[in-house]
Amino acid sequence: QRRSLAPSQLAKRKAGDEDEEEEEEDWQPPTSRKRQKAAAETESAECYRSPFRKPLAQLTNRPHCLDSSQHEAFIRSILSKPFKVPIPNYKGPLGLRSLGVKRAGLRGPLHDPFEEGALVLYEPPVLSAHDQLKIDKDKAPVHVVVDPVLSRVLRPHQREGVKFLWDCVTSRRIPGSHGCIMADEMGLGKTLQCITLMWTLLRQSPDCKPEIEKAVVVSPSSLVRNWYNEVEKWLGGRIQPLAIDGGSKEEIDRKLVGFMNQRGLRVPSPILIISYETFRLHAEVLQKGSVGLVICDEGHRLKNSENQTYQALNSLNTPRRVLISGTPIQNDLLEYFSLVHFVNSGILGTAQEFKRHFEMPILKGRDADASEAERHKGEERLKELISIVNRCLIRRTSDILSKYLPVKIEQVVCCRLTPLQSELYKNFLKQAKPVEELKEGKISVSSLSSITSLKKLCNHPALIYDKCVEEEEGFMGALGLFPSGYSTKSVEPQLSGKMLVLDYILAVTKSTSNDKVVLVSNYTQTLDLFEKLCRNRRYLYVRLDGTMSIKKRAKIVERFNSPSSPEFVFMLSSKAGGCGLNLIGANRLVMFDPDWNPANDEQAMARVWRDGQKKMCYIYRLLSTGTIEEKIFQRQTHKKALSSCVVDEEQDVERHFSLGELKELFTLNETTTSDTHDKIKCRRCVNGHQVRPPPDGSDCTSDLSQWQHCADKRGLQDSVLRAAWDAAVTFTFHHHSHEEQRGIP
Repeated sequence: QRRSLAPSQLAKRKAGDEDEEEEEEDWQPPTSRKRQKAAAETESAECYRSPFRKPLAQLTNRPHCLDSSQHEAFIRSILSKPFKVPIPNYKGPLGLRSLGVKRAGLRGPLHDPFEEGALVLYEPPVLSAHDQLKIDKDKAPVHVVVDPVLSRVLRPHQREGVKFLWDCVTSRRIPGSHGCIMADEMGLGKTLQCITLMWTLLRQSPDCKPEIEKAVVVSPSSLVRNWYNEVEKWLGGRIQPLAIDGGSKEEIDRKLVGFMNQRGLRVPSPILIISYETFRLHAEVLQKGSVGLVICDEGHRLKNSENQTYQALNSLNTPRRVLISGTPIQNDLLEYFSLVHFVNSGILGTAQEFKRHFEMPILKGRDADASEAERHKGEERLKELISIVNRCLIRRTSDILSKYLPVKIEQVVCCRLTPLQSELYKNFLKQAKPVEELKEGKISVSSLSSITSLKKLCNHPALIYDKCVEEEEGFMGALGLFPSGYSTKSVEPQLSGKMLVLDYILAVTKSTSNDKVVLVSNYTQTLDLFEKLCRNRRYLYVRLDGTMSIKKRAKIVERFNSPSSPEFVFMLSSKAGGCGLNLIGANRLVMFDPDWNPANDEQAMARVWRDGQKKMCYIYRLLSTGTIEEKIFQRQTHKKALSSCVVDEEQDVERHFSLGELKELFTLNETTTSDTHDKIKCRRCVNGHQVRPPPDGSDCTSDLSQWQHCADKRGLQDSVLRAAWDAAVTFTFHHHSHEEQRGIP
């Protein structure tokens, strides 16, 4: 019988039959020759042991005990080794810092304040050795240094502006007040300065932590995407702003709720960019929380403290407010008060106190009919106002740009009316009843309508042709004055003095250079005429007005600015796109009609002379000689003089126009070459020709209009205007952007 060789069976047999097994020999099963050979090979294999194989140690259930000192030393040796990324030659942001281990010693600034070119906004006070021993290291203030990514691209005036903004919003200039007005003129980089301020406040402070968690930028709807692009451009993806430029009410509310609910040191989207209209409609959501900083671009929209947008922004829970406006004074000082009161409530008192103490004395002193006592009192109150406001307002003029940009030549071109325009104008003045109402001091709806009709007539008779057909008041019998067979389907430049000059400007520019032209008007009807003219002359053009969507605006601007684009003319509505657009693809701009508000014209004319412009710029401001347009221009001059007194602090501004003279709107002076030139009492001209120096030896640049040159055809250097002179031009004023150009005759 074969017996099992299993170990368990062998153990049983050994335990049961121990004596028997000692006597008997172990039984071996019979094996064949093949099995004997295999067993021999197996025995020889078991005898061989690899030299690389270590003997197994016996395992026990009892752990190996160490004494406490050995254990502590072992743990310390583990913790003393800093974490290292297990990747060969890895160079990451860890530096010498150990992961999860707090840095020992004094706190340090985010950026090196002693690096060459560093912009230091705050420097902690120097402490003696004794004070350094006593100070709490966890509370020691640190330097606040602008990120080198931004400080390397800031120009000197921009570095000064960032320092001013930071001092204001951190209450270091006016204790208890955290607001300011950035009133630099167009093109000086206000957006970049404010982005630098936001980025610094969001990342650092003297307390070694962010100064604010969130910031809100409120701008006109056409600039929302521009702000988003600027943040991306200068910060290069270091931050993710939230721009709201469209969507349903529910979608916008959801985004705003998400923005307001963000908390912590590193908020995912710390910057909200939103339009004034959207902010006003969704103000309730934003007023439920707090925001560290609000920036209002084109802040002159807040000139009326009674409108809903002003009140919605004013109720936002934020102490730090920055208002950006290149034109803080547009119409009167009370609007200026509203802007200052928005950023720093109470520093000028209430509106009634401001009007009584500042506005009335200053305006009386500026009037040409003011007495000596009124002028003296007005100057005193003006100095007092400037001393208060200058603590929270920074203003630099575009003269700074002359260091970085090409020369800009601005020209006011007075164009005579055509015989048809002149007859229609005189016919209207004889018939229209609103003229008499205005002269009696009453301003009605019909009076304002008459002003609009005259402005359109100055542009082109085609704009009032429908009124002549319907024989509206002021245009009865005027249809017979038009040429026989006249039709509005085609533009006829020869019927309008300004359109004739424009036709010459475009033709000469197209034939003698590769320059591009921007055409600006207040009326879409005038833009329609521009389109007809361009189609007749086969000029390629693009048009931007209020009907164009925000996203499409950005695309056509980018295309027009490309040097390879074939478009020659860019038509722009000053109401729709006058603010913030960058049209450096063109270097000639024609302002076809003036606006009552000088800020609108200034904004529109600043579109081409901006950063990135490489060519000499020409600005043509067309006025119809002796008409209401010259009166509007004179009124602009008066407002700009008021602005230069309060904002620019110019002391020697002359008082050229009395307020009574500015009411003479409904007159036509057919005998003058320029009614404005006559009124400013120019001391540089004798018998209509400029002489140097002025006859009385006075400063030839001290007059109110600030035009450096008066010129007839002999003194005109611009070849484009020379070609148009004989057709319709009667007089021009010149202004050169560079100081060194003042001596050009």
